[in-house]
Parts: sequence; structure tokens; C-alpha cells
Amino acid sequence: MSSPSRYAQLSREQLAVLVPELLLIGQLIDRSGMAWCISSFGRDAMVQIAIEEWAGASPIYTRRMQKALNYEGVDVVTIFKGLQLDIGAPPQFMDFRYTVHDRWHGEFHLDHCGALLDVEPMGEQYVFGMCHTIEDPTFDATAIATNARAQVRPIHRPPRTPVDRQPHCAWTVIIDESYPEAQSIPALDIVSQTRAATWELDAIDPSGEGQADYSGALLSDFDFAAFSHSALVRMADEVCLQMHLLYLSFAIAVRARAADEAEAISICTKGLTGIAGVAAERIHHALKLPDGPEGVLRVLELHPLLNPVGYVSADIEANRLTVHSSPAHADASWISLCSPDSVQPLQAIATAVDPHIEVRVSGTATDWTAGFTETDGVAAELPEVEVVKFSGGASFVFEPRRSLPLTVV
Repeated sequence: MSSPSRYAQLSREQLAVLVPELLLIGQLIDRSGMAWCISSFGRDAMVQIAIEEWAGASPIYTRRMQKALNYEGVDVVTIFKGLQLDIGAPPQFMDFRYTVHDRWHGEFHLDHCGALLDVEPMGEQYVFGMCHTIEDPTFDATAIATNARAQVRPIHRPPRTPVDRQPHCAWTVIIDESYPEAQSIPALDIVSQTRAATWELDAIDPSGEGQADYSGALLSDFDFAAFSHSALVRMADEVCLQMHLLYLSFAIAVRARAADEAEAISICTKGLTGIAGVAAERIHHALKLPDGPEGVLRVLELHPLLNPVGYVSADIEANRLTVHSSPAHADASWISLCSPDSVQPLQAIATAVDPHIEVRVSGTATDWTAGFTETDGVAAELPEVEVVKFSGGASFVFEPRRSLPLTVV
């Protein structure tokens, strides 16, 4: 049984601000986790981890969003709609521009690729790794969710020649019955068996003001403000599940390469700590939430670490967070990395909201209580959070956009 969403307490206007923020936070998971994979395993292994991470999760969450917003299909338009609600392609930061020729033929290009701008300073090998080695199999994985005979192929892509080439890249999407079917990876079967993959959320109420689904025309820019309160609540919870599924797939790939469980947990915890802090800072700022213990608790209520309700079992009240054993623990998802012996992810969240807040946790590995105390001292930003702030996504500012229907050209 599903439980009422914590996001339902927000207004429709607040949700229209928050959902793109959550999509961007999901994109930044790799700015955090991959840094620690490079330091532990090297660049080549990091590239393979990224491929397995996305290929093991994106077909699951893409189908979930298609079903939730009633745009299931087998054509190019369905693929493009899915990308607009995918943490792999958050709006504006990954500025996809779409062209539809017919149901089976389309193109897209990126006017702004935040991931590319993050990686270009690291050198051409890293650019090639992301834009070639990682993109080819992960675009195939994206296709599996909609039509296994879809092929996403480059028109041009980085390394950029000349160095300021615009658009950053361009691709064709063609579906043809003569194409061989794209193949899934073994991790997809494992992630498909998790509680996160099959977690049930409340259906969207079709009676509210605004759009209840995305069954209509493909839009140039997804207009979050046009959707109903109920639809936005469902999107927010689905995007949180995207993050959990991506992490579960990431953890499988890390464990396959780690020397032992302790190394795997260390890498995963550092990754969580970094994204937890940046996510808290963005949520706090976007919704103009207060500072102090009250602000920390308000951010925690909306933080992907603790959502959706029920998948993660947590009570937030009276200056305390109480966590109980839950389906997320059974999956060994993010919350399993937080405990009295592992306070850093929670401290990263608190410090991002107010550096005067100290976190103290007591209890067991799966049932614990965290208290938030205001102190005279000022906590330094954790190094794991500083790593994520290397990305332009940490400070990215969304701009107003007009959303226009895209018709066949």
C-alpha cells in the first residue's frame, strides 16, 4: 500500500519549482559518485561503472514515468517525452531540442550540455569517455524502455571541433523493424527485483486544475506549471525513485569492483554525502525555506533521501528525525548508509541549510533518531560536497521558458 506523499503539502506553484530541481539533483548524483570511483578504480573502470549504472536503472524508471503520466508508446515522441522527465536529461542544464519527422524518425541536439561543460576542463579523454564510450550503450538502454529497435546515433558530438562548436552535439533517432533489438544488461534484472522498481504510488487525480497527464502533444520545453497539483506530486515521487534506482544500480557496479564490502560502502557513502549536501542547498534555496533546526527538518521532509513515503520509513517532528527499518533498507538503498556510525550524509544536509547545526544520531543501524542542535560553531562544508560543487549544476539557475507544441516537420 502506498502512503500519502510528503510533496502533497506543497502548493502547485512550489511543486512546479521543485520538480525540475529534483531532476537536476538526480543528474548531479554522478558528479558525486564518479569522483570516488576514479580515485579508487581509475578512469576506465569509472566509465564502465557509469554505463552499468544507467543501463541497469533507466529502462525501469522510464517505463514507470510513461505509465504514471499516460504516454506509453513505441515511437520517437514517446522516447522524447521520457527524456524530458529523466534525471539523465534535466531541463535547461541538459538543453535538449527535439525535431520529429514522423513517428519513427526524429532528431535532437543539445544547445547546452552541463555535463560536457563539467568534463571538458578534465581533458579530451574524459570527454571521449562520456560522449562516446558511455553515451552509446546508455542511449541503447534508454531505447529499450520504449522500443528495442530504436537507434540513437550521432550526427556530431564532442570532443568539440572547433572548441566552441554549437550545438554541443546532435543525434538522430530512428526506429526500424530491420534493426537488431538492443540488449539489456544483467544488472537490469537485479534492479527490476528491488522494492524501488515496483513501489506503488498513488494514481494521479484527474479532476484537479491543470494537466493530469502528458498524453497530448510533445512540448519543446516541459511546462511544469501547466500540470495539476496531483500530477506534480506524482512526478516528484517518481523522480526520487529514479534516484534510488540509479543508486542501486551504481552500488551493484561498485561492489563488482571493490576489494571488499567496506570499500564499496565507503565509496557509496562518500557519493551520498556529496549529493545529499548539494540537494539540500538547492531545495532550501529554491523554496526559500528557513534556517535553523526548523529549516533542516523542512528540507529533510522534501529531500530524496527520505522519499517517497513508505519506501523510506521516517517520522519528522519536534526537532527530530526518526527512521525505521523499511523497504529502502531491504534494498540497501541510500538510507542504509545513514546510521549512528555514519552521520556524514545527514550532517551534509544540515550544514547546507545552516552551518550552525550539529547532528547527533542514536539507535541501531536501521532504527535510529537524529537530533539537530544549534551551536555557536560554524561547520565547514564537507569535502564530499565540495567535490560536487565542481559541477556547474550545483549553482545552475533555471530560467522561464515558453512551452510550444512540436509538430511533425
